[in-house]
Amino acid sequence: MDVGGAAARASVDVPTVVVVEAYAELARRVLAGPARLGRTRLVAVDGPSGAGKSSFAAHLADAVAVLAGGGRPPVVHTDDLLDGWDDQLTFWPRLDEQVLTPLRVGRPGAYRRYSWVRRCFLPRPVPVPAAPVMILEGVSAARAVVRPELSLAVFVTAPAPLRLARAVTRDGQEILPELRRWHEGERAHFAADDTADRADLVIDGAPVLPHDANRYYVRIR
Repeated sequence: MDVGGAAARASVDVPTVVVVEAYAELARRVLAGPARLGRTRLVAVDGPSGAGKSSFAAHLADAVAVLAGGGRPPVVHTDDLLDGWDDQLTFWPRLDEQVLTPLRVGRPGAYRRYSWVRRCFLPRPVPVPAAPVMILEGVSAARAVVRPELSLAVFVTAPAPLRLARAVTRDGQEILPELRRWHEGERAHFAADDTADRADLVIDGAPVLPHDANRYYVRIR
């Protein structure tokens, strides 16, 4: 349904119309679309920290699993591949070598997850099967270099004060200095990369419109 009068979200210039859509329909769209990363349909869920990317990715993965009648598609979080705070955007070669390159030729990938507590990569590899769908979630997941291989690019946004509050609630006040630096970096990246304008969907990560958040999302463009 279309609802007029919604406020445009911070950092994205959007019209004042929002649309409630079902994850099931989006999953159907993904499965019906072409695979551009080998035999895999790569879905990128991008957007600033605290916007709601992880929740969106999880709900979409659940919907794909139901429609596909098989296992849940792998969800790779870019935060798990970062070598700490200073690796905000420079982690990409690691992701490309360990995950994307094998998938291009139909082979499974694997990566080592970074422990933000131990501040090192854990020894046990995390397997990434060459599934029909893979969801890549995190800041810069839909960056320009991977756009030709994406079956769907999603940008999730929310007001900056709310995003900051979510992150502090999740990780504690002690992360504030690094988080503020992180926010500056992601703003600069999104502006230079034109991420939101080039996304297939822009999603409201803090919708005021009543809906069942497990089954539906709110699209703002």
